[in-house]
Amino acid sequence: MGKSPNLSDVFIHESAYVDEPVEIGAGTKIWHFSHILGNVKIGENCGLGQNVVVGPDVSIGNNCKIQNNVSLYKGVILEDGVFCGPSCVFTNVNNPRAEIERKSEFKTTLVKKGVTIGANATIVCGHTLGEYCFIAAGAVVTQDVQPYALMGGVPAKRIGWMSEAGGRLGSDLICPIDGVAYELVEDDKLRKK
Repeated sequence: MGKSPNLSDVFIHESAYVDEPVEIGAGTKIWHFSHILGNVKIGENCGLGQNVVVGPDVSIGNNCKIQNNVSLYKGVILEDGVFCGPSCVFTNVNNPRAEIERKSEFKTTLVKKGVTIGANATIVCGHTLGEYCFIAAGAVVTQDVQPYALMGGVPAKRIGWMSEAGGRLGSDLICPIDGVAYELVEDDKLRKK
């Protein structure tokens, strides 16, 4: 489709398809063989890699990075600053069958600000991923995730804590990247000091 006059300051590779209506923020780039379905909102300064499918009715915040081969199905909401690693998977129905239509059963998956989802991770629908949590490559998320939690395994369990800068926190709960301190509060939750 190339650069469209109604999408100024947006790059859309000529092999990508963008259905109408859509809202795409300035500085966003959509790369090879991607398809953006109708009624999608994509924020500013996002990068959508090769073979990304979005929509319909999906919302993507500002400064998100969606790597190659990711499909964001109806029900997925990404807040600002979300990273979706290559080939990570989102579901939207818990018990799909090819011969039974379940579009009325689509569940919402909310991915909060600053979340990182590693390559080939699977996010089962109907859950919330808390701010700045970090889903390890290949993990399978089957429950809500606390802010700052480092999740790994199948099914995913909390195996540590991550800072907003992306540093794994040790027992002192001080980020090894930027020195910011965190603290545990009630119900084994983490927050910045």
